Amino acid sequence: MRVALLAHEQFPDRAKTAVGILRYADHDVVAVVDRATAGDYVREHIADVQDAPIVDSMAAVPDCDALVIGIAPIGGGFEDSWRPDVRRALARGCDIVAGLHYFLSDDEEFARLADEHGCELRDLRRPPADLSVAEGTASEVDATVVCTVGTDCSTGKMTASFELRNAARERGLDAAVVPTGQTGIAIADWGIVIDRVVADFAAGAVERLVHEAGDHDILFVEGQGALTHPAYSGVTLSILHGAQPDSLVLCHDAGRDAVHGYEDYPLLPVEQYADLYERIASPVHEASVDAGMLNTQDMAGDQARDAVDAYADALGVPATDPVRFDADEVIESVL
Repeated sequence: MRVALLAHEQFPDRAKTAVGILRYADHDVVAVVDRATAGDYVREHIADVQDAPIVDSMAAVPDCDALVIGIAPIGGGFEDSWRPDVRRALARGCDIVAGLHYFLSDDEEFARLADEHGCELRDLRRPPADLSVAEGTASEVDATVVCTVGTDCSTGKMTASFELRNAARERGLDAAVVPTGQTGIAIADWGIVIDRVVADFAAGAVERLVHEAGDHDILFVEGQGALTHPAYSGVTLSILHGAQPDSLVLCHDAGRDAVHGYEDYPLLPVEQYADLYERIASPVHEASVDAGMLNTQDMAGDQARDAVDAYADALGVPATDPVRFDADEVIESVL
C-alpha cells in the first residue's frame, strides 16, 4: 500500500507513529507531510529507515492509497490545523488511518467526504464490541511470551518489540509482535489499542490478542506506559496481567530522570523498576526481567555504549540500544 504520513511540526521526535511505519511497516511511504521540515528528505533526519520526501501539505503528495496520522499526541486529540490535509486526502480518494482518541469516523465533515469519495476512515483506537474480562488463560499458549515494559511512556517498547521479533526471526524462530498500541497496529495491521478499552475488559483484550496471535515459537507483547506513571499505570498493569508473560524486557530512555510531561514525578533507579515489575507480575504468572533496552538517540556513539553498559550493570542482565547496536546482544538472554 502506498501511504503518506502526516507529521506536522512534530517530525521526527514526536511523530512516533510516522517513524515506526518508516522503520518497520511494509507500506511504500511516498511522502511525509510536515510544514516544519518541508523540502528535506527523511534520510536527513533518521538513518536506516525508508526514505521519502518531506512536503508541506497533502497538495504536494504523489498518488497514494492512504494518509496516516503519524503523530501520537498526549491525550490523542485531533489538531484542527490538520483538517485541510485530511479533507484534501479524502477528496483525492485516499483512506485515512488514525490512532487518535478522536474518532474521525464520528466527524460529520470527514464522514460525509469519505462517503462521497468512497474512502475508509480507519480509527485504530476503536475497540471491538465483543470484549470481556480476562479468564487467566494466556499462559496456556505454546509460545514463549515476552512483554516489553518501561520506566515511563515513550521509552522504546514498541521499537524493542519489533527489533526483538526481527532478531528472533534471524535465528530461524517463528516470532510475532502482539500490538497493543496505535503505532504497532499501523505497522502490523492487527491488534487492539488497550488504552481505549473499558478498564474491566483491558486484561481480557490482551489475553485475546495472545490467543489470536496464532501458532508461533515466541510472541513479543508490546507494552504501554509504566507501572508508576501517574496517568497511564492502569493500561500497563492490564497488559502485564493479561499477557501472563514468561519474560520481561525493561525499556528506558537514557538521561531521563522524570516522567515525561509530569516533571514533578522523578523516575526511580532502574533496578527498582525491574524488581517492581517482577513482584507485581508474580501473583498472576511468574516473570523475570531478562534484558534491558536503552534509547540512546540523543547521545554520541561512545557515550551511548557507556550508557548501555551502565544500564546492563544496574539491571544485572544484558542490555542494548536495539536501533544503534541491534538486538542480537540481548535476544539470547530473552530466549
